[in-house]
Amino acid sequence: MKTLYISDLDGTLLHSDKTISDYTNQVINSLTERGMIFSYATARSYITAKKVAKGLSAKIPLIVYNGTFVIDNLTGEILLANYFDDSIKKLFKELFQNGIYPIVYSYIDNNEKLSFVEHACTRGVNLFLASRKGDIRRNPVANTEDLVKGNCFYITCIDEPEKLFPIYEKYKEDFHCVYQRDLYSGEQWLEIMPKTVSKANAVMQLKAQLCCDKVIVFGDGKNDIDMFEIADECYAVENAVDELKERATAVIASNNEDGVARWLKKHVQ
Repeated sequence: MKTLYISDLDGTLLHSDKTISDYTNQVINSLTERGMIFSYATARSYITAKKVAKGLSAKIPLIVYNGTFVIDNLTGEILLANYFDDSIKKLFKELFQNGIYPIVYSYIDNNEKLSFVEHACTRGVNLFLASRKGDIRRNPVANTEDLVKGNCFYITCIDEPEKLFPIYEKYKEDFHCVYQRDLYSGEQWLEIMPKTVSKANAVMQLKAQLCCDKVIVFGDGKNDIDMFEIADECYAVENAVDELKERATAVIASNNEDGVARWLKKHVQ
C-alpha cells in the first residue's frame, strides 16, 4: 500500500521559534531517502515555506496558501491555481465600508504581490509586515483602488474580533474562510480564499497524481480540519486546538517535542 504523508508547518513541524529542528530534518530526510512519500500543506506562501523548511528534502509538490496553489518543489512551477471571480467585489466593498483594510495577495503583471494600504495598517498588519521585511512581494499602495488590482487569490484581514467576526459569519458560506488567532502574535485573523480552495482538495489531487492508496496527515490548527476529514489517519500535535484533537485518530507529542518526526520514526517502515 502506497501512503502519502502530509504535515502542516506552523505549530506542527515548526517549533514555536519558527524553525524545524535538526532531529526532525534528519528523520524525515532519512525516511524520504528510503521511499517515504512526504510533503507539507501550509497557509504560508511558497517563498516563506521554502525558507523555513529549507532543511527538508521533500521533492514532491507542495501545498501552499491553504491549498490555493500546488507548486512543484523542484521547479517552482504552479501546478494548480485558484483565483477569486467577480463575486469578490462585493466583499471588498463591505470590508472598506467597515474600515477593514486587508493584505491582498494577487498576481499583477505575472508577479506575485502582497498589497496593503500603507496609511491604514492596523497593529496586527504592521507586526506581520515587520516579519516580511525585504520580501520582494511587498506592494504598499495609497488607496483601495490600487489594493484590488490584479488577479487576486488570498485575503488576510488582521483587526479587532468585533469587526472581523460579522464578516466571517456573513461570508463563510460564499468563500473559504478561516477565523482564528495567529499562532505567534495572538492577533485576530480572518483569512479569505476562493470557495474551491482547501487543503483537503489539494491533498486529494496530490494523492491521485502520485497514485497513493492512503493519506496520513498531521496538524494543529482550524485550517487543518478539512484535511483531517478526508484523511485515512490524522494526528493532532499536543498543542493543537481542541476542535482538531476531537477529530484526530490520536494526539501525539507537541511541535516543540518533534511529535511528527517521532511518530514517523516509530511507524513508517
